[in-house]
Amino acid sequence: MTDAAPKPKRKNPVARTRLPTLPPASRSRAALGLARAAAEGRFEMQACADCGAVQYPPREVCGSCLSERLDWREVANGGTLIATTTLRHSNDAYFRERLPWRVGTVKMDAGPSVVAHVHEDCHEAGRVRLALKLDRSGQAVLHALPAEDTPNMNDSPQLRETHCDPKHRRVLVTDGRSTLGRAMVKALLDAGASTVFVGDPATWKADAGFDAFVASDPRLVPVALDVTDTDSVDRLAASIGAKVEILINTADHLRDGGVMHARDVGLARDAFDVNVLGLMRLAQAFGPTMCFRAADGTHGAVAWVNLLSIHALAALPARGAWSASKAAALSAALTLRAEFGGAGIRVMNVFPGPIDDEWEQLTPPPKLAPSTVAAAVVRGLRDGVEDLYVGDVAEELRARLRDNHKAVERELGG
Repeated sequence: MTDAAPKPKRKNPVARTRLPTLPPASRSRAALGLARAAAEGRFEMQACADCGAVQYPPREVCGSCLSERLDWREVANGGTLIATTTLRHSNDAYFRERLPWRVGTVKMDAGPSVVAHVHEDCHEAGRVRLALKLDRSGQAVLHALPAEDTPNMNDSPQLRETHCDPKHRRVLVTDGRSTLGRAMVKALLDAGASTVFVGDPATWKADAGFDAFVASDPRLVPVALDVTDTDSVDRLAASIGAKVEILINTADHLRDGGVMHARDVGLARDAFDVNVLGLMRLAQAFGPTMCFRAADGTHGAVAWVNLLSIHALAALPARGAWSASKAAALSAALTLRAEFGGAGIRVMNVFPGPIDDEWEQLTPPPKLAPSTVAAAVVRGLRDGVEDLYVGDVAEELRARLRDNHKAVERELGG
């Protein structure tokens, strides 16, 4: 059984800091299909459309019949662990800093035999389940996990290299006054976060409910943060930037209104100021410090979460300015992911459907409870995914966009 991860002690300023290294990232173009599946929390492999053979590693042609008709499909992830070994020496700088490291061979029920990183609770000749995880370089790797969850399973040092569990971490939620922001804070506390900095974008406005909320748990620290004010963001970064290990951007400006009939750009300016420029201000203030601290094994920065919308991918004309701001925010987030890539910080983009809050009162069901979105974000951090779709509306739109994006465009426009 895995030992529970202890709360990190205060860092010894004399102790050696781990090198800022990443695992090997070289992959073929075909192998990036595994990264796509891992980014969405799916387990997919190449399957031949002619002979049905499942193959690993990915190739350009089928290893059984040489067919080029290869599809990515979800396959059974069970298997038997047939052999293991523990590495105690490595020529690779990343693994040398993290030894010992357990690897093994798994015979999959789907057919292939694969080499995987092996969880410490797995036993030779026993049943295991395989999971595709993104490593610190953003590439997919196979992990062999126990067939059933075991106590403290996520606290395995090997597994913690691939996920961003909030347990014992210090988190900044940029807007804690919103309904979603409060739900997010509660979910993080339930997940074992050691400190949650709760952003207050309107310190000038008295709110007894918010004051009571932040006083309800000693782990909550209210902080003044207005993402539309560069000075406010910079002051907070100077104060707590060296402590933040996970940043969750819940700031949002949602209003109804399209593009042509608005008669001015005031609505769009406000939406872009919060949803796009606010993200950029946060990135410029907190990003460099998080990159610098990403290799710190004691209090290392691990994740940046952007709460977007499924309408970042499929514009909703009734909310054209807001949809455009979310699409622009997604583009900025993808740029941020590339810039964080060298440090190994995970950027997770969340695409929920309509959320049941004060700005969605006229939206017909189905709508998501804020607590459902918050729980999904925590689960996504624990699983180490990059793209998270929350709710039936988001999942349906994603599937329909892959099938026929023009149909989605016409239907939303109508």
